[in-house]
Amino acid sequence: MKRILQLFTISFILTLPSIAQTNDNLSAGESNSNETKTSGLIVGGYGEATYSRNFYSGNVFRYMTPNNYKDDPAHGRFDLPHVVVFLGYEFGNGWRMNSEIEFEHGGTESAMEVEPEEGGEYEMEVERGGEVALEQFWIEKTFSRALNLRMGHIIIPVGLTNGNHLPTQFFTVFRPEGERTILPCTWHQNGISLWGHIGKWGYEVQILGGLDSELFGSESWISGGAGSPYEFKAGNKLASALRIDNYSIPGLRLGVSGYYGQSFNNGIKTTSSDKYKDIKGEVLIGSFDFEYNAHNWIGRGYFDYGHLGDAQTISIYNRNLSNQSASPRTNIGSDALATGVEVGYDIFSQIPKLKQKKQKLYLFGRYEYFDSMYKVPQNITDKDWCGRKVIVGGLNYYPIKEVAIKAEFSAGIMKKPYIDENAINIGVVYAGFFTK
Repeated sequence: MKRILQLFTISFILTLPSIAQTNDNLSAGESNSNETKTSGLIVGGYGEATYSRNFYSGNVFRYMTPNNYKDDPAHGRFDLPHVVVFLGYEFGNGWRMNSEIEFEHGGTESAMEVEPEEGGEYEMEVERGGEVALEQFWIEKTFSRALNLRMGHIIIPVGLTNGNHLPTQFFTVFRPEGERTILPCTWHQNGISLWGHIGKWGYEVQILGGLDSELFGSESWISGGAGSPYEFKAGNKLASALRIDNYSIPGLRLGVSGYYGQSFNNGIKTTSSDKYKDIKGEVLIGSFDFEYNAHNWIGRGYFDYGHLGDAQTISIYNRNLSNQSASPRTNIGSDALATGVEVGYDIFSQIPKLKQKKQKLYLFGRYEYFDSMYKVPQNITDKDWCGRKVIVGGLNYYPIKEVAIKAEFSAGIMKKPYIDENAINIGVVYAGFFTK
């Protein structure tokens, strides 16, 4: 705990000038210049269509009795993980609006799921109180390059992926598995943000709504806590997020970010029992990430560490919730960890004709390790299948800047006796503005 507090303190000191919106961020209306844009409509978006061939059992009991399913046949999946439309408007005089409307998995945000931790029971899951996810909606005022005020439903820039979640900003077919397992991804909540650029530094400071500990779980740690099964998000607790980026070295960005907030009793139903009067459910996250893009190489990496206070009490409390509750009702780790790095080289940079056409073909490799139950409270059993390594190798072909075709082999290395989760993934993605 002392190490985490030290890490967060360092992040806080460094980030008070905090998170830069990177030059590649596609959010409409973001500018690194002092100029005030003329008014006008901005339309853009991104999307992913994928196919996976999974060489492991899809049975819901595979973590309970893994040896029974080690010889199960491979199975395939088609998916539309994310299809997003950006709509923004420049009002003039430094005022702008931006919104993102997201369709996940090609449909609404309610789905029939088979719960592996509940004996294969079929459940209708409602992830949010709406048919379509509104991932961003904010009003912003630019005072200068160094100072911008953003208000509304905003992205929380903790970790690498939340600030770089477009499919052209990572090599793998799906978003990096470690961060999207233990953190909300893409993490978006109502809040207020101050951000800007000062010299070679970028910063962002946010005040936002806290997470809901009833939605935490063993497999995904605190990632479910940013959502809500209702038409609104409970706001009994506030939280803060901080980030800073440095661009001093050409082609290299270095970033640190942090989050702090209380999560217990931040749902629609709260308890006033004296038994829980001192329970806060403090969530503390520290993260370091980087990106290098120069000399035909792209390298990215991150290290995230998080701590949940009162994890044992929250685990017991959640397990005793009603079966009709949206909670996973599972034990929760006190600490979670995720780290990863990917490196790719543009092979077409060595072929003059293709380089002249600005086509790119990246040969890449990726390594990740993550564990949503890296540490567990006393009397809570660690689920070994929650920790794994992932090694990925593949290709990204860019016929034009905005479009990529991806193919990879992914090896999910599990602790024994669990069966490794290997897959071949193929995807076609795009990201760009439709108006200039």
